[in-house]
Amino acid sequence: MKLLPLLCLIGFLFSFAANSTAYSLKQTRQIAVLSTMFDQLIHRQINSEMAVERSVNALLRSYPEQIASVLKIAVAKYPQEYEQIICGAIRAEPALTSDVIDIILRSNVASIEDIISFAMTEEPAYAVEIVNAAVSHKPSKLENIVRVAITTEPIMAKHIVDSTMQSYPEKILDILAVAIKALPEQVVSIVRDTLRISPDNTEVVSIAVNSSSGNKAREIISTAVKSGISQESATAAAIAGGALEADIAKANEE
Repeated sequence: MKLLPLLCLIGFLFSFAANSTAYSLKQTRQIAVLSTMFDQLIHRQINSEMAVERSVNALLRSYPEQIASVLKIAVAKYPQEYEQIICGAIRAEPALTSDVIDIILRSNVASIEDIISFAMTEEPAYAVEIVNAAVSHKPSKLENIVRVAITTEPIMAKHIVDSTMQSYPEKILDILAVAIKALPEQVVSIVRDTLRISPDNTEVVSIAVNSSSGNKAREIISTAVKSGISQESATAAAIAGGALEADIAKANEE
């Protein structure tokens, strides 16, 4: 009787192995078919300069569920044409932009900065998704990813900065500093939005002053006060951040 459970277990393991092998063979065949179809599409293109983009686009319009396989095939065959691959994929399925970026980043065909910048230019509406995919791929480069993203598409800066601050609250001050240095003309709105996410955080004032030119201290203090921080606390934080007495006096006169 003790042999029965053992025999059942052995039978299950053999069945599992057989199913896994069958699944693996099926995947291999699918990839081979997709690879052949891709080659055929490439050869049919009249405009060879856009052949890769159009071939990727055509395959993904027909087989969006095969996005990982299609992109891996395209990258393996034409790594130098990663921009065309991104274009073809995003234009076929914009909602899969995050997946496209993730797959391209994992392929290591270009720097993370170049990939982000190009993708942002092609599909700015998915800026947040692009940044999230990039940060998930390389968390240690969060600040640089944010910098590249907001300088590429300044109009999307608010959404990008707000999203990354909310997703990575422990990095809120680092993101603030990067955002202000990248877009100094937006310092007031960046400080205001940051204080909405992290109310009463006087360090926001200190970092903002330290990261911007001296003549912005007055606006930063004023914004902090309007956001609920006392004049005294905002002033002290600005001084801690390096504000000059002349700038503080101007702010206090308002």
